[in-house]
Amino acid sequence: MSILIGLTGNIGSGKSLAASYFKELGTYIIDADLISRQLVVPHQPAWEEIVDKFGNEYLNPDKTLNRSKLAVEVFQSDKKRHALEVILHHRVIAEEKKIYLDHQKIDPEAVVIIDSALLIESQNYKNVAKVIIVQSTQELQIQRVMNRDGESRASVKNRLKSQMSLEEKLNYADYVLDNTSGRDLLKSQVHRLYTEFKSLA
Repeated sequence: MSILIGLTGNIGSGKSLAASYFKELGTYIIDADLISRQLVVPHQPAWEEIVDKFGNEYLNPDKTLNRSKLAVEVFQSDKKRHALEVILHHRVIAEEKKIYLDHQKIDPEAVVIIDSALLIESQNYKNVAKVIIVQSTQELQIQRVMNRDGESRASVKNRLKSQMSLEEKLNYADYVLDNTSGRDLLKSQVHRLYTEFKSLA
């Protein structure tokens, strides 16, 4: 029987890297961020709601959503972040369920992982059998995001502050992947977990 697992972690923790290692081993990955991007293409219902709620100033000239501009806004305001989450979360979760059912039909023993930064905040952790948290130190997270996105230290710290703390997230964890000691160690932890999930599935 297939198994659905949630993978999460704060920005710069290495969540996407862990997901890529799971994928290499044969896990089906459902990318929540990719789904949310597809939901906000011009004239989709979620796009319409966002434009109604936030206004045309968050659109690019070609009518696509200016995600980085909107992100800056919602990271600075709990009220605006909540408004965006109300529009997106239920749609992302519905799409994830649909994709999971498709994987189940094709492969009844599938190991399927939802890669989602907001797995816990969206309450979607309730829909998975197990929750994996990828953890790192705040300093490593800041350095990784600065290197990856070219953001300032202050900007990354603000983004981290707007997220649920690691300590809080760990309360929901069935498994913790430690990403403080390099890629090889992370990869070996992923391998061990995958073996366990295969036996469960």
